[in-house]
Amino acid sequence: MTQAAASAATSATSAAASIDTGDTAWLLAATALVLLMTPGLALFYGGMVRTKSVLNMLMMSFVSIALVTVVWLAVGYSLVFGDDTADGPVGGLIGGLEHAGMAGLGPDSVQGTVPTLLFATFQLTFAIITAALISGAVADRAKFGAWLVFVPLWALLVYVPVAHWVWGPGGWILEDLGALDFAGGLPVEITSGASGLALCLVLGPRLGFKKEAMRPHNLPMVMLGAGLLWFGWFGFNAGSALGANGLAAAAFLNTLAAGCTGLLGWLFVEQRRGHPTTLGAASGAVAGLVAITPSCGSVSLLGALVVGLAAGVVCSYAVSWKFRFNYDDSLDVVGVHLVGGVIGTLLIGVFATETMTGGAEGLLYGGGLGQFGKQLVAVLAVGSYAFAVTYGVARLIDKVMGLRANEEHEQNGLDLTVHAETAYDHGVLGSGAPVSSSVVPTVQKARPQA
Repeated sequence: MTQAAASAATSATSAAASIDTGDTAWLLAATALVLLMTPGLALFYGGMVRTKSVLNMLMMSFVSIALVTVVWLAVGYSLVFGDDTADGPVGGLIGGLEHAGMAGLGPDSVQGTVPTLLFATFQLTFAIITAALISGAVADRAKFGAWLVFVPLWALLVYVPVAHWVWGPGGWILEDLGALDFAGGLPVEITSGASGLALCLVLGPRLGFKKEAMRPHNLPMVMLGAGLLWFGWFGFNAGSALGANGLAAAAFLNTLAAGCTGLLGWLFVEQRRGHPTTLGAASGAVAGLVAITPSCGSVSLLGALVVGLAAGVVCSYAVSWKFRFNYDDSLDVVGVHLVGGVIGTLLIGVFATETMTGGAEGLLYGGGLGQFGKQLVAVLAVGSYAFAVTYGVARLIDKVMGLRANEEHEQNGLDLTVHAETAYDHGVLGSGAPVSSSVVPTVQKARPQA
């Protein structure tokens, strides 16, 4: 049973439900693991940018925790997991507001076998990291103030509806279409990737794109961030079983396996090009983990190995598409999360087994093309919606307050010009960009020397 099935099966105040202490203990741990992924992502992204914008990159992830939490507690949880607001052909689109402000939920409220407040917090951590993921597509050039406006709007208009479609009671992808998504290939990976692409197109490329080398400034930080992401991903995927059970164990093992083959697949491609890199190893592991996210509760171990390998190989090529099609996806959100999410979601239609799903089977297990077709419809619907709405929101913000940092700020680095800080003592000199005289006095005044 997936987290979607569990959330639809029982109401938050079901009299017959009771709390299972084992399931609750596991979900508490899984929630903490998933929340840890956002600081891990901050380190992963922070190491990939140049020295002049490290702190800005970290801040974009950390501030997402606060912004998304406020939206989620106010209306997000209710709109995703509240009762669907309409029946018939227009149903399945959004939940109600009966739990706005977490109304009606207390320590004794139960969702399945865990406290409803814990279930809501677990789901919140998914929303947080999804918003933070998008920041990698616009690194080095987005206004921080505009990001503060974008994140809550995006969470409310994009993540919340899609999460209801996939996991909410009455959601059309879950109940009407019958597509499978165990832990977030659609609402997390594909929405973040498609939204990142939309933001790239609105903002335009970085100064010097395709002309200057924009190498990661701290690869050990990248590797540390990738390790924390991998560690947290066990909570992300195995926690989505919503219990300490065999399905959680299978999802845990599938997650480990796919991360490993993703890493090896990416390194195989790099070896053929001449040099296996630490950045490639980190990116390949993440690609495999992205792809197994929707499918970890639907495929066998063999299927997980293939899913991870396919993602590692294909994503290693996909990250270079930005140079061919001239969109500046700074930290490869499109190439890894969108492409990896599509691979993992579609391959459910190939490798799903009845042993894991309890019914649905993929092409290789006698299920025909039916499940693959359902997965394809879900991918196209979610990707198109996320791209279109994000593009519209970004255009609106750009028109009202401007979405892109001015050229001087971008050239000098957003750490110094926006936050009046630098990550390293030599950060300004090491950025390769001169600092204007109008910036330095401000920083010196804000942070005097001892």
